[in-house]
Amino acid sequence: MSHARREDPFLPEHEDITGLIPRGLRISAALAWRFIVVIAALYAVVWVIGYLSVVVIPLSIALLVSALLAPAVQKLVAVRFPRGLATAIVLIAGLAVLGGLLTFVITQFSSGLPQLQQQVNASLDQIKNWLLNGPPHLRQEQIQDFINQAIGFIQNNQASITTTALTTASTVGEILTGFLLTLFITIFFLSGGDGIWTFLVRAVPGRVRARVDVAGRRGFASLVSYVRATAAVAVVDAVGIGIGLWIMGVPLVIPLATLVFIGAFIPIIGAVITGGVAVLIALVTNGFIGAVIVLGIVIGVMQLESHILQPLLLGRAVKLHPLAVVLAITAGLVAGGIAGALLAVPLLAVLNAGVRSLLHETNPDPADVDVLKDQAAQPNDAEPGSPRAEVPTRGEEDE
Repeated sequence: MSHARREDPFLPEHEDITGLIPRGLRISAALAWRFIVVIAALYAVVWVIGYLSVVVIPLSIALLVSALLAPAVQKLVAVRFPRGLATAIVLIAGLAVLGGLLTFVITQFSSGLPQLQQQVNASLDQIKNWLLNGPPHLRQEQIQDFINQAIGFIQNNQASITTTALTTASTVGEILTGFLLTLFITIFFLSGGDGIWTFLVRAVPGRVRARVDVAGRRGFASLVSYVRATAAVAVVDAVGIGIGLWIMGVPLVIPLATLVFIGAFIPIIGAVITGGVAVLIALVTNGFIGAVIVLGIVIGVMQLESHILQPLLLGRAVKLHPLAVVLAITAGLVAGGIAGALLAVPLLAVLNAGVRSLLHETNPDPADVDVLKDQAAQPNDAEPGSPRAEVPTRGEEDE
């Protein structure tokens, strides 16, 4: 006796069950797997960048240095200097200024260190006096026990300290290697950057090549404007805080002002950290009142930067919301440490200018973009109905 196959009356054999799944669940699942793919791709990109950080970081810094020095090279080229000779002159002058500044800072630090040590010793004696005769009323034995515990901690962790010193030595070697690689890349960027960019753009399909070319040029123009404005702001910060420290008689004025100048290239966070170091030195050397006055000077300079200099110098060329800047710096700090924090905002500025150009550009022409001008960072958002807006783009002509 043969048994017939029993079929499920509620689910026929070859029926598509997609219609039985709620539409909201289908949309959520589609978004979910696409989101997972995007996150995985971003993670892979970040991992590759981290793995190749020895190359990526010097390349990025070389791009920043090129954006800073490119206007000087272009001015020399405009007065009939060969580009190679102009590049050599600007780089040698830049290295001379950097070397002279470092030498001056080290000399000032060495000459001011004995005075700082004396003031630190005097401050420590005052703190010890306060601990013995002030409200804490500690005994001499308790203070000595604390000092002995600190010395014992250092002795017990001597191996870890030695390992850290060796790691620092290897880091110095990596920094030297990165500096040489950055210098090498910068030479090629300044002498033949336009040719390198043209070669890279050839990989883009011809139908959208002009739009991508213009977007890249506007991104670099945004980078030039950002670096130029940030350098001007950093000089004002360093000079303002340096003068305040000099008036207050704080030692190591030049090294602290140089530290402020370097920290200003990391927006918001850099100013807070370097200003905090200056306040801490003032606290140790000039006491509580002096530290409060230095804190007021630092806050005043930061207010001048955030309310006048930043909007005036960066407002038109690099349109970035403060929240976007903070989030970019935080993400860069988590992903790449100090180098990530330094490069996060310039990268955001380049992406912002490039994406805005791709979305809003009207009739892009690479020949019209002068990357050394602030206006070049903005797309030609022609109003609908204007003669320029009525000219079709290459993509529209193909359609």
